[in-house]
Amino acid sequence: DIQRPTCEIASCVMSSSSSKLALVLSAIAFVSEASAFTGTPSFAAPRFSTGVASSSRAHVAAPMGLRMADRVPFMAGNWKMNPTGVDEAIELAKAIAQGKGSSKTEVAIFIPHPFISACKPHLDVAGIATGGQNCVSAQKGAFTGATSTSMIKSLGCPHMLVGHSERRTLWEMDDASVNLNMHKILGDDLKPILCIGETKDEYELNLNTEICAIQLSKGLKGITKEQMKSVTIAYEPVWAIGTGLVCDKETAQGVHKFIRDWIAKMYDQATADGVRIQYGGSVTPETVDELMAMPDIDGCLVGGASLDPVKFARIMNFK
Repeated sequence: DIQRPTCEIASCVMSSSSSKLALVLSAIAFVSEASAFTGTPSFAAPRFSTGVASSSRAHVAAPMGLRMADRVPFMAGNWKMNPTGVDEAIELAKAIAQGKGSSKTEVAIFIPHPFISACKPHLDVAGIATGGQNCVSAQKGAFTGATSTSMIKSLGCPHMLVGHSERRTLWEMDDASVNLNMHKILGDDLKPILCIGETKDEYELNLNTEICAIQLSKGLKGITKEQMKSVTIAYEPVWAIGTGLVCDKETAQGVHKFIRDWIAKMYDQATADGVRIQYGGSVTPETVDELMAMPDIDGCLVGGASLDPVKFARIMNFK
């Protein structure tokens, strides 16, 4: 069933200073609760260091034998509610397909649902996959305006976004709804990109890793190790999306490393080493190379730059 989401501490924006202490205490409580139902140890991870050195992915080895370079890079373009018409969407799809060139990077474009059928053939020729931007957990029924996983799958799209920051904030999508969608997406043999990340207020309270732990633990509740092979995680620092604020590569790497370590606690190291983790905070051609040099950043979830075929071509062909 579709549940009307309620705003929880992991996704609410707390604006008054009098609420900040409550936010911290509630976050700690939620992480303890999340640890209980995932079977992980209680949260006691240290704050990440901002002194992570930049290094080539090809020369960084994971502790359990899977080198970071062995995860195929994955770039995803999220067009959001753009462009305004199908003809423009088709031209954009054609230009992006041409821009991929010989890149071995896996690429997917998340197209507004009305444009998928028109754009997909032009992306297919370049080996670029397509996906849906959102779904509900119901298969069908009296849910005006909703899109089911079976509808997206019937169009030949293998991917689905879930829990994007805009769905969490603008539509108050909570972690319980995210988890229902995760189970529905995986149950229909689609590949979800689970989006997590903290708001500006949560970042300023130094709660970025706590928020990620909460959203991971709740969003992945009941998801098996085998199913995790189809899951991608996208870290979205909400405060760095369209604000002009910058999440530097060391900070991004630190959070990505935390996410991988948390997945290892929830499952095991081999599972964590196999999961691709994308960065999604206003990625540009100027920042993509240094981000992709970080050992735990396996790709990017790109918003605005995916609407510019020249910029997105550079991102797909990062160096």
